[in-house]
Amino acid sequence: MRYNQFAHLKMSLSTKIKELKEIHYLDHNSASVTDPTVLWLYLIKKAFPQAHSTAVQQQKIAGFLADTQTSLPAYAAKRTVNEQVFYNVALQLLGFEPGKDFSLADPFKTMRKSNLPYQKQVLSRDDVLSAWYDLLCTYTVNGQTLLDALAAQGYFKPFWGTISNPIFFNGKAQPVFDTHKLIREVVYVEADLDTDHDGQRDLLKTEIIRPAETAAGLKVPAVFTASPYNQGTNDDDGKKMMHCMNVPLEHKEPTDMTYTDIEYHSNNEQTIPAPRKVNHHTQTAEESFGREFSYTLNDYLLARGFAAVYSAGIGTLESDGLKTCGSPAETAAAVAVIEWLNGQRIAFTNKTEQVAITAWWCNNKIAMTGKSYLGTLATAAATTGVTGLKTIISEAAISSWYDYYRDGGLVVAPGGFPGEDADVLAMECFSRKKQPADYLKVKERFAQQLADITAGQDRASGNYNSFWDARNYLKNAAHIKADIIMVHGLNDWNVKLRNVYNLWQSLAQIPVTRKLILHQGQHIYINNMRSLDFNDMMNLWLSFKLYAVDNHAAEVLPDVLVQDNTAPETWNTFTDWIDPKYTVEKLRLRPHELVSAKLAPAAGAANFQDKLTTTDFEYYQKHLADWTKDLLMPEHSPLKHNRLLFRTAAMTQDTLIQGEPTVSMSVATNKDHGMLSFMLVDYGNAKRLGTSPTILGRKSLACGFQWREDDLVEFTLAPQTPWKIISKGHINLQNRLSNWQNDVLQPNCFYTVKTKLQPTFYHLPQGHHLGLVIYATDMGMTVRGNEDLAYSISLGASYLKLNFAEL
Repeated sequence: MRYNQFAHLKMSLSTKIKELKEIHYLDHNSASVTDPTVLWLYLIKKAFPQAHSTAVQQQKIAGFLADTQTSLPAYAAKRTVNEQVFYNVALQLLGFEPGKDFSLADPFKTMRKSNLPYQKQVLSRDDVLSAWYDLLCTYTVNGQTLLDALAAQGYFKPFWGTISNPIFFNGKAQPVFDTHKLIREVVYVEADLDTDHDGQRDLLKTEIIRPAETAAGLKVPAVFTASPYNQGTNDDDGKKMMHCMNVPLEHKEPTDMTYTDIEYHSNNEQTIPAPRKVNHHTQTAEESFGREFSYTLNDYLLARGFAAVYSAGIGTLESDGLKTCGSPAETAAAVAVIEWLNGQRIAFTNKTEQVAITAWWCNNKIAMTGKSYLGTLATAAATTGVTGLKTIISEAAISSWYDYYRDGGLVVAPGGFPGEDADVLAMECFSRKKQPADYLKVKERFAQQLADITAGQDRASGNYNSFWDARNYLKNAAHIKADIIMVHGLNDWNVKLRNVYNLWQSLAQIPVTRKLILHQGQHIYINNMRSLDFNDMMNLWLSFKLYAVDNHAAEVLPDVLVQDNTAPETWNTFTDWIDPKYTVEKLRLRPHELVSAKLAPAAGAANFQDKLTTTDFEYYQKHLADWTKDLLMPEHSPLKHNRLLFRTAAMTQDTLIQGEPTVSMSVATNKDHGMLSFMLVDYGNAKRLGTSPTILGRKSLACGFQWREDDLVEFTLAPQTPWKIISKGHINLQNRLSNWQNDVLQPNCFYTVKTKLQPTFYHLPQGHHLGLVIYATDMGMTVRGNEDLAYSISLGASYLKLNFAEL
């Protein structure tokens, strides 16, 4: 086990004592104790809030060892505390077992190995207080701080109903609010939209969960999650709409298109209906709810003095409007909720009587959270510069929908969902369909909406057009005022890494704080990982951004935090995605080899074909893992005629590959259409981290006392494998100059094609080989025409370019 705590603040002794008093760990009796051993024993007894009598406290303490031969009570009765015995007991409080996890003769060996903080001297009263404060901030075996573990046992229960403001310890809000008494209410926010064309502005069902103390006047910030999935999905309808991938790549008539020709301009032709007349004002909602479609980070924050707000947006159950899949209307719907929270917009208690209600309980400071579509809408809202949105925590978020469903002039499906497109997702998220009478009113309009999306997405060409330009949030990045934390998986082939990389680069020119966390997972949340204090980091950040706590979060949290791909539980900090001292390495293609560009270019060409036998074609569609294995197999591959493989010599030292790998190929094909696909591969037998975390403990992470829980997970080493995919890329040979222009492609003529692969941050170990695989049809992502296409790559005119940095 190795713990990485980036939100643990170093405090002065005076601050530590002050904060220990604020959380009642020091009271008027213990604060005057001068004997360090007596004080130490008192602090230990307070670590059992579930013990409601002295006898039970003694019973708990009696189970601890101070050294190999002495129980804690026996030791404290005769001897004085020192650093070794202090941390022997501390490790047991943290859940480590003597003899199994650590040695009582040397607890510091385990603490160093596990990256746990400790003081070198614990002899005086002040030493004990200082070390105990830090111990409360230290991670337990179960991947949360000791203070959070105590909270899960009821430590803060005596605070319930007695506080008027949040309490902060070590710069972070503490779970002092009674989650049994949370207020749940529903309002209907009126947006400046009429997407269903019914002559009335769209109302957006919005669910709020807030501390009971807000009823007595406490104003709290809101953590808003805009989730189109919140009110349910139409999974069967979506499956029926999935597009067939077994279609040929079409020849595109050459064009002289420019970006100006396809640039999106908002349609102001539709007149937005006037706002509803307000008949009455109230502070009391008329509707509640039982269980929301929650995110456990929000649950964690609810116990700490934040409100959680959920809204599914237009076209969802009990809201008005139609789903539009990423359009400006969906952005406007998310912004409308923010404006209501910020006191700038009307909401109603129901959809018919026009009784207005404000977010009077909100302090006008809002953050947005969520993964995938949820994080996407957070990004979209941020690009409007809406007032009140102080920060977003966007996880696995789309920054341009073209980069989600397309790549280089090709239809390229999100990993794991071949055949999905914008129209399919719109259908799946149109939960308004679940209310039959309401659906009947908009059935025809939604059918037309779907048809418009299908036409706009243009699967025939795969080109970037005004439909995709309208869904490109990067265009408006300059308007961002909210600070942004971005989280993304380095193995996420659903929302591919270009989305977060391009946003990260765009923010470099904008006066906002940007933070980046890259993990080794796929399309997942990471707030329940044992090795990283993600919840604490976000608590520190949101306490700073939404409660103005002077905790220096912007300086304390790393700018770039990357989970290493070679060693478990290892997180490294960087100043940028690409090291300022990086070197550009250009590798030429030789038969089966990647060599330094300093060597002479090779003569001749290498050839491969795309067509498979009918048997293989049918098999690989259903067995994508076998297709990948056979494609990457260095020798005796069944697909050796369907790809080219080039590899470097064994690496002489560990190297970091950062940013966007770039390929430049001189290529010819036997048709007037064609595509190239690429994989950058780490070749070398090794145990590698799995891309899906292992569950270490079910429901073992508590979000508060008798409140919600989460599974504890961690990435662990999988059985040895001979390779690992680092990056992928695709390009239509007729989109050599841009994603919107169709270029001429004459059969059997060589053309230079340059494209960037998906960005990466990869630790390539010494002794491994770097491989470049060139092929055409990607069975899991591109269309699969199985045409009689043949390709030729001119070796001397082709290369791979990488950004290398030393470790």
